[in-house]
Amino acid sequence: MSETIVTFPPLEARNLEGRGFRLPQDFGGEQNLAMVAFQRWHQGLIDSWMPYLTSLQQTYDRFQVYELPTLSFMYTLMRPIIDGGMSAAIPNKATREHTLTMYTDVNRVVRSLGLSDTSTIGLFLVERGGRIIWHGQGGYDEHQAAALKQALDRSQML
Repeated sequence: MSETIVTFPPLEARNLEGRGFRLPQDFGGEQNLAMVAFQRWHQGLIDSWMPYLTSLQQTYDRFQVYELPTLSFMYTLMRPIIDGGMSAAIPNKATREHTLTMYTDVNRVVRSLGLSDTSTIGLFLVERGGRIIWHGQGGYDEHQAAALKQALDRSQML
């Protein structure tokens, strides 16, 4: 990350079940991990985190995980096809409900989240009020996982 962003920026999204979201206020947990992806192959990076994140969700009852595929607003007219394809590929309704697509100015999202570019995923632990209390990037690794758990532990104690 190029700089420290302390608040998750206001963004509009829609989950793969068709529900609109205004972020960050519509995140459902007290602590929410937003995994922001920009390229199709980033799904592999997200998937690398899922076993660990599933175990965290079993430990922290106020913790929710969201995937945020972020596409250029130029693809907005293709949203039914793109989102429909993603939805068809995800048999689990809970996963579809926590996959929030954003068709927007990608460069603005990158800048507002303090990312250097779209070459990898950004991970943001966001409290209900929008404050970012931890951030990471890329696929799963033990050091980032430990730092995420530490941030969750600290947040739970407050």
